[in-house]
Amino acid sequence: MSNSAMILLFVGLFLAGGVISFWKQKQSKGVILVLALGSLMCLGSGLMRL
Repeated sequence: MSNSAMILLFVGLFLAGGVISFWKQKQSKGVILVLALGSLMCLGSGLMRL
């Protein structure tokens, strides 16, 4: 597993945790949407680099 794939997967999971946290805090939907999209892109690119 390359370092870039590990970093992208870690960042994607970190952002997914932020999405869950912001959802529980009832933050604005726009912030949650941006975090979710960033998380999905990081996870997707990390998986493609494997």
